[in-house]
Amino acid sequence: MDSSSSSSAAGLGSVDPQLQHFIEVETQKQRFQQLVHQMTELCWEKCMDKPGPKLDSRAEACFVNCVERFIDTSQFILNRLEQTQKTKPVFSESLSD
Repeated sequence: MDSSSSSSAAGLGSVDPQLQHFIEVETQKQRFQQLVHQMTELCWEKCMDKPGPKLDSRAEACFVNCVERFIDTSQFILNRLEQTQKTKPVFSESLSD
């Protein structure tokens, strides 16, 4: 199973550039969705002591802080991905050294 996924990834070089770009974008979307899910789970576990009809002020402040950190982290990751895309040839060369 692992060899088939690596051979699929290796075969992307012969794929239409538009299709390859689409696959990269969809992969980034999937990673982002995974990050959202992980942060939602983390914030829920950290901030929600006892689910009830209303949030207490401590839980509300915790969720706000958690979401703000998530936004900051997401922005950092997106900026980093953009930088990586701009310098992709240099990045891939540094990995082969």
